[in-house]
Amino acid sequence: MNEIKKTKSGLRSFLLRTLLDPVLWYTVLIMVSLMFHYRDRVNEDSQGYFFAAKWGVAAYIVGWLLFRIFDYMQKHHIIGFGIYGALMALFGFGVRASIDKGAEEYPISWLLWFLTPQDSVEYNSWYTLGFFILFFLFMASVIYYFTHVRYRIFMNFLIFIIPFAIYGKEYEKMPTLFIIFLAVGYILLMVYYRQLKDNETTEFVGRNRSWKVIAAYAMAFAALAAICPKPKITANRTYLETLINADKLTDRLDAMLNVFRNTSSGQQFRSSQVWGVYNAVADGPLRLKTETFTTYSFEKDEWHTELVDRSYSDNTEGSPIDVGSRMGLADAFLEAARLDSSFADKYGLEEYVEKGLNVPELKHAKFYSMAGIIGASKGGDTAPVPQFAVKMTECTRKGFIGRLRGGVIDAGNNKSFSSTERFEFDYSDDTFFESSYNRDFIEQINRADYETLLNDTKDILDWYSQEDSPEKSEEFDQIYKYFASEYVVYEEYRAALLDYGGKQRIKELADQITAGCETEYEKAFRLEQYFYNNDYIYDLSYKKKKGENAENFLFDTHTGVCYEYATAMVLLARAAGIPARYCEGYNMTNRESDLTFADANYYVTTQDAHGFPELYIKGYGWVSFEPTITDEVITTKDGSATEMLSRAGLVILLIGLLAVLFLFVYPWLTHKIFVFRSKKRSPKELVMAVMHRICKVYDIEDVNTSREVCGLVHEATGVDIEETAMLFDKSVYGEKPINENEKQRALEDYIRAYEAFRESRKRKGITNR
Repeated sequence: MNEIKKTKSGLRSFLLRTLLDPVLWYTVLIMVSLMFHYRDRVNEDSQGYFFAAKWGVAAYIVGWLLFRIFDYMQKHHIIGFGIYGALMALFGFGVRASIDKGAEEYPISWLLWFLTPQDSVEYNSWYTLGFFILFFLFMASVIYYFTHVRYRIFMNFLIFIIPFAIYGKEYEKMPTLFIIFLAVGYILLMVYYRQLKDNETTEFVGRNRSWKVIAAYAMAFAALAAICPKPKITANRTYLETLINADKLTDRLDAMLNVFRNTSSGQQFRSSQVWGVYNAVADGPLRLKTETFTTYSFEKDEWHTELVDRSYSDNTEGSPIDVGSRMGLADAFLEAARLDSSFADKYGLEEYVEKGLNVPELKHAKFYSMAGIIGASKGGDTAPVPQFAVKMTECTRKGFIGRLRGGVIDAGNNKSFSSTERFEFDYSDDTFFESSYNRDFIEQINRADYETLLNDTKDILDWYSQEDSPEKSEEFDQIYKYFASEYVVYEEYRAALLDYGGKQRIKELADQITAGCETEYEKAFRLEQYFYNNDYIYDLSYKKKKGENAENFLFDTHTGVCYEYATAMVLLARAAGIPARYCEGYNMTNRESDLTFADANYYVTTQDAHGFPELYIKGYGWVSFEPTITDEVITTKDGSATEMLSRAGLVILLIGLLAVLFLFVYPWLTHKIFVFRSKKRSPKELVMAVMHRICKVYDIEDVNTSREVCGLVHEATGVDIEETAMLFDKSVYGEKPINENEKQRALEDYIRAYEAFRESRKRKGITNR
């Protein structure tokens, strides 16, 4: 037996032992789960798994080499620690080189990249490499130490939760399989490396005898933990948000990420980040605007701001500040017709002067910044401007406030509003175009040469603004100021906001959609409805391929989020001859009670971030539209974490049941296969195989002699295998031939020993052999 044991040693045994080391595999699993988090978010999740698997292969190869160094350190402490020090220096150099390379032409530092939500920044392969090197050395070192060297279950638990903490800091769901594998791997590792000692009440069971029980327990744990119903909790996050205190980090983020504010690729609309932005007081849902963009790049699939967005049309020290007019530019045209009868006659507006228009109700809204509540020291650099805003009546900021040409209220001079700012607005209810009479007025305006109409209106309002008339009201001043600011930039609108990239397919589609429309508003409505009627899908989980842009969305994929819908409608409107711009802000729809601010009834979070188009309708001005289909959101791909966990649990339970069934069938099956194969073996091979098989069944270590094995079998079940032991010694040590009759008697000895063993286990209630 000792000679046979020696044949199993050597290189093969070493490789099997080290390559199958559960500590190494657990380290690889930890790194795979971490690297999936730092994948390129532009790609599909399936590519992300492949990406993580590649890093797993690298972790396995490098980890195996690293563990051999750790083995050497255990035997040669001084030299080993010197080698480890050199290794740390080498890894440190790799981290530094990767970070330096990644920082080239990248706007933020590695630390900020690491702390920033990954779905809010562009993928950086060099930064990712630096992260891998740094974390892999740490993970491999501590996991090896707290299992192979000094077993500490608490330290291993802290290591176990690191991946969950990294996913959790960005509110991202860790893939269900990673959750289950990490949990099961942790349990198996902790049980496998437990450190117990025999005493009067405790018997230490060898690993080779306990692995089946441990595996069955781990399988049952994974299945039941996943399947058991989880409570569904709807929580107010306000209290949690108040616990965050990250002033310095927020300031750094604010400063470093400032470069992204002049561009938008819509990535924020796919972000998993959720935190409060505003508490609001309003009569109903609102669309809020915080930024406008003019130029679209098909190559990069992103929007850029231009002077027409960022230039100031008005500014003041503190509030109030005029934003718009109650009925947009319609107010100015109606006012000019009222002041000058010849103007009214020229443009056919006499009836409207007499009857007036259906004026939308003026409403009021209040917004409280949540930046200070969540621990930031600064608020945003723009205010939340409601759709059809007329005036910002109040702002707690005591300093410069400007209205940009895009209709956005800005803190000015590269500054931000405070983290505890309050904004109040008067805004016009969204009912102007619901009135057919008002739409007739806009249609009448559109029959005229629009530039001539603008010039005539300006002349009348300019003349009247200079007159010292007691009839001149504050309302006139507001109408005049808004018209004057829009008149100045109308030519800029036509120059900058009609560019659709010259894409012929977009032009043809726009003409097809708007065919037969008589007014620009009708065209805009047709363009908006096009997405609802042509099988477009809103899918937060959809990952665009590199090079994909609005044209692909329109004609190929038909799948995206608000960014794609809004961009596509802007380009179609421009192709149809309507100036249009892309806007970002929030859709305020979550009505809640018990908010941070007692009078607030709406809660705006980062999940409400929204992109939408604004179109310039001649006769009225800027109107926002909603082409985004939000009532067909794809949820089957992701689902809730609980649902995914439950589905995975069912699969695991099924696998577990099959595994348990296999455990019961396996001993019987291997016994039958052994007997069947014995017929083809030579007598000498059979005798050796029988002896090994008996040792395996009875869990007898192969360091025992054949006579010792014979005694242990007889002690366990009363079966006599002395003839097999004698034949074994005869063939192995005596090198004498064995005939067919002796072969048959050895096989019969094995069958008797196996059946006796099974019977003894049944009597004890054990059936796992």
